[in-house]
Amino acid sequence: MSTDARKVLASGDHFIAPQLFVDALREAAPGIALDFRTQTTPWPLTPFGPVGNVKEASGTEEELLEALGDAEVALIQMAPFTAEVIEKAPNLKLIGVARGGPVNVDVEAATRAGIPVTFTPGRNAAAAAEFALGLMLAALRRIPSSDAELKKGVWRGDYYAIGNAGIELDGTTVGLVGYGAIGSIVARVLNAFGSRVLVHDPYCDPAKAEADGVELTGLEDLLRRSSVVSLHARVTPETRHMLNAANLALLPEGAVLVNSARGELMDYAPLPDMLRSGHLGALALDVYDVEPPPADWPLHQAPNVITTPHLAGATRQTADRAAAITAGEAARFLRGEPLRHVANPEALGGGRES
Repeated sequence: MSTDARKVLASGDHFIAPQLFVDALREAAPGIALDFRTQTTPWPLTPFGPVGNVKEASGTEEELLEALGDAEVALIQMAPFTAEVIEKAPNLKLIGVARGGPVNVDVEAATRAGIPVTFTPGRNAAAAAEFALGLMLAALRRIPSSDAELKKGVWRGDYYAIGNAGIELDGTTVGLVGYGAIGSIVARVLNAFGSRVLVHDPYCDPAKAEADGVELTGLEDLLRRSSVVSLHARVTPETRHMLNAANLALLPEGAVLVNSARGELMDYAPLPDMLRSGHLGALALDVYDVEPPPADWPLHQAPNVITTPHLAGATRQTADRAAAITAGEAARFLRGEPLRHVANPEALGGGRES
């Protein structure tokens, strides 16, 4: 390997394998000599969690520092770039995160060090949108419970009785909380189904909403009018527990609630009673306030609940797309070109030059 080769850490896991980063960067940066070192963190075979002062991370700071060595570029998925790691990596000049947001990176520490942090907006938009729609259909038409009972020898013909029958998306009002890359795909498909789509997103351009055939409205109005509500917002101090006991009570009797975005967007405490009373007709979840939820979690015993283990983005295309976007940013950095998806633009032109 040439002594002039650029040193790169490819830190992957059992979803985005390190080799995906390696192959993608070689393709994106032809003609640049690259010296790779690799690391595999245990996610998703082991759930992610807080590490040091960052969240949704996998592996340890010590393992990351050993793998990083004197690399100037790090391509990562879940590796914990805490303030301590950044401080102990003086050669590091770019952190490329193959996620929709760099939650496992202390972005403030990276900014102080002059290290740009890139991310991959929309990497799993199609996958997450399709999964949310699948949860809607499963909840509306009792697909998981019918399957489970039939396998036990129970033929639920009573689901055809009018009081138990499901509802169609055609003609149904569906409220989307959040209208970014994922929400807009969900809306497009719902429009094709014939749904009436309401959107709550204070950052949505009204002209885009009009062009997309959706109606922008406030959160409380959306909850009052929607037979199905699906969450697609990011977690911020403003959106944490944006759905709570007070506004969930506004939902129409028998409404269906879907959350495949982030568990912190809603307060889970009132949901078991809402399901038992029938105020909430069904609940479909891919994310939780604690992941994984404990065995004694109250919603495990509540009726009409569908749960999946945070799988919305789990497609092969997502992994390939995330690696390619991250590698593209790294290639631009190595060539001295402007970056496209930077979480901390104030770090550009900072203390660590390429």
